[in-house]
Amino acid sequence: MNYIFYFLITISIIAGAINGRLSDVVNAILTGAELSVKVAFSLIGIMAFWLGMMKIAKRCGLVKIIAQIIKPITKRLFNEIPEDSSAIGDIAMSFSANALGLANAATPIGIKAMEELQKQNIDKKSASNAMCMFLAMSTAGFQLIPATVISVLISIGYKNPTEIIAPTLLVTTIAFLSAITIAKIFQRFWAPQKEIIYNTEKDNQGGEI
Repeated sequence: MNYIFYFLITISIIAGAINGRLSDVVNAILTGAELSVKVAFSLIGIMAFWLGMMKIAKRCGLVKIIAQIIKPITKRLFNEIPEDSSAIGDIAMSFSANALGLANAATPIGIKAMEELQKQNIDKKSASNAMCMFLAMSTAGFQLIPATVISVLISIGYKNPTEIIAPTLLVTTIAFLSAITIAKIFQRFWAPQKEIIYNTEKDNQGGEI
């Protein structure tokens, strides 16, 4: 990604120099840098609020309630994870954060969920089906309310920032369902880890005999 941005910046400077508009390129860079600082500061308040809400939800037991509500879904999607695993709660909170458009808040929760999934992963050198499914869901980023995008639009003075909700919901829903479907299709080519454990134990028993 760094190479792509470096390439785009270099091409912009060269194109500006050739067309005699290098000063416009420099002004655009400075203006963009100033705007990025303003947007970053405008996000501090909303991110602090939602991260605090997530912390409160975890301490008051709301995480467990959400985990119980989505338990039938997670049981189907993550059939390799034990039902009492703490990763279920982390997956639920990560999904909730993404649904509210708080990708930055969902990141540390998602990392924690991945760490829990890795503990239950039999083959530590490769990702389990559950890890791949969670990664696909997180990457798709289903959003009910794109709070971060709305706050950015407000910070730049956009007149109707809430009009982004409907198209975002449509696009992320399609992406989310597509990611789950593709992950499920690819899972058919790899045996579940429960089956791997069974086959390993069977081979070991056969070897001892």
